[in-house]
Amino acid sequence: MNNTARDILYKQFVANNSIDPKLYDKYVVKRGLRNSDGTGVIAGLTNICNVHGYVINEGEKSPIEGQLIYRGYNINDIVAAARKENRFAYEETVYLLLMGALPSRAELAAFSEIMAENRELPPNFFEDMILKAPSPDIMNEMARSVLALYSYDDAPEDRSPAKEMATAISIISRLPNIMVSAYQVKQRVYENKSMIMHPLIPSHSTAEMILSALRPNREFTDDEAKLLDLMLILHAEHGGGNNSTFACRVLTSSGTDPFSAYSAAIGALKGPRHGGANAKVMQMHECVKKGVHNWDDENEVADFLKKILLKEENDHSGLIYGMGHAVYTLSDPRAVILKANAKKLAEGTEFEKEFRLLESIEKLTPILFKEVKGDDKVMCANVDMYSGLVYRMLGIPLDLCTPLFAVSRMAGWSAHRFEELVTGKRIIRPAYKAIKGDKVYVPIDERA
Repeated sequence: MNNTARDILYKQFVANNSIDPKLYDKYVVKRGLRNSDGTGVIAGLTNICNVHGYVINEGEKSPIEGQLIYRGYNINDIVAAARKENRFAYEETVYLLLMGALPSRAELAAFSEIMAENRELPPNFFEDMILKAPSPDIMNEMARSVLALYSYDDAPEDRSPAKEMATAISIISRLPNIMVSAYQVKQRVYENKSMIMHPLIPSHSTAEMILSALRPNREFTDDEAKLLDLMLILHAEHGGGNNSTFACRVLTSSGTDPFSAYSAAIGALKGPRHGGANAKVMQMHECVKKGVHNWDDENEVADFLKKILLKEENDHSGLIYGMGHAVYTLSDPRAVILKANAKKLAEGTEFEKEFRLLESIEKLTPILFKEVKGDDKVMCANVDMYSGLVYRMLGIPLDLCTPLFAVSRMAGWSAHRFEELVTGKRIIRPAYKAIKGDKVYVPIDERA
């Protein structure tokens, strides 16, 4: 395509897809399904999760400390119990989300065994779907692989509760294996590095399996595995309104198969405005680390953050990634938990100085937002602020930060698909108002 043709197509693309922002106000369109105060439009009811970050008091939005509730249980209690008993809890979290209740010790042991049995990929799946068709993006490979599992299922259109549950458990169990396999193939094909494929160890928890499969020597400490387990718990679910979960529910409402619904959710999570934001945070942190000479000098850190807000540094978006959330105001409970664990792991290591730098960014950003942009809204660090540092301390490559998010969130997506299947009963179809006026059709030979 020559430059002239490309320019014409570009101009048409922009002209034909632009809508005057004033029209959204005129027709009271809630862009992004958001109310004028930033709260989400209520599109459904759920028993699965409550993301609580503010209260409406006499019509005013009042900030509160954030809460994340899984099936009625506070995330802080789930994490605290697991740490007190020094055990892995992601499998318990998956059970809770899918079944709606906490498992007994015997039920948890049986469920963990089922997950371990389901980790292996179908015969020839790795060779045909991953090795022969590598992708430079792990999320795309995961989405395609989940969709491809349809062809390896004996009854992919079976919508019975037993089949839906079995399918969900199999995908939740297999996705970590798919992720690591896709990463290893990418290393060989795109990075010219060695591809190391370890056999799975059935006794491993999900977190242990991931670290064992990723590391060439298979070695990891119990503390490292428990920290990754914590990451999986914190990312497992976040309410029905987040973009990827809503995408899963939208597809489910159409009556489509689970593989299509879960694949779409992965595609939604990939976006930099959603799950892909953690990569944007890590990229910004690298920019700050290079641009600030003395990380302990808050004035120098503040000066550089101002440049980011003024679109002079980083990606020129004017955004400080890792700060602010659509629901949480005073605090993001996931960030609070993660920050405490990151601090503990960083103390006495080469990462301690970097942790303090992130603390400075968290502290200074709300102040600078008010100073530079005149915006004094309550703002807290979100889970992405410290997740990247934790991944780096665990030796997790940047390529796998968002894929790990998807691995964990598959549990939440499955729970929401179940709920949509049982209680939705209607295809989700919001309205769009057409604003283009009628035109008279012009024969092709009479067009300019």
